[in-house]
Amino acid sequence: MNDARHPGRRNRGAGPGSNFLVALALALPALAHEGPAPNRIDISAALTTSGQPTKAFLETLKSQGFEVVIYLAPPNVMDAIADEPKIVGRQGIVFVNIPMDFSKPTAADFAAFTRTMNAFEDRKVFVHCQMNFRASSMVFLHRVITLKEPPGPAWQAVQKAWVPDGVWKRYIVDMLQANRVDFEPL
Repeated sequence: MNDARHPGRRNRGAGPGSNFLVALALALPALAHEGPAPNRIDISAALTTSGQPTKAFLETLKSQGFEVVIYLAPPNVMDAIADEPKIVGRQGIVFVNIPMDFSKPTAADFAAFTRTMNAFEDRKVFVHCQMNFRASSMVFLHRVITLKEPPGPAWQAVQKAWVPDGVWKRYIVDMLQANRVDFEPL
């Protein structure tokens, strides 16, 4: 096909990175941090998940009644708040970082998360990551595997944040099967 702007020159079409760029352009609105805690989902009066909150939001956690913050991303990710442990600690809130690699979630990550959730089962807990993808998924697994909640309603909370695919869908299915939970996420 000829390039109309330059007769005789062939239009090379989309390069190998064009699909990625198109996908990125379509995803940018979803990746934008909206509000002080993006993708916030209040699971119960004692459990909330979200994406990376703003510094200003973190400073209000005590006034919201939170007693524990669990952060599921490595502390050096692009949008991490470097002094988050200090901001939270100054309020007397427990801060726990479980630095999950988004591209390689493991059974050990789930074990660490479950131990942490069990240790603070009588506290108001705020679980977050960058976009509430890790957080919503791990809370789903904890609710279904550990707390024995029905998977259907628990899955609805995940879907408010995202629809896991690829490595995360496989991880969730594998964790459910390993723990004999009969549920196939859509």
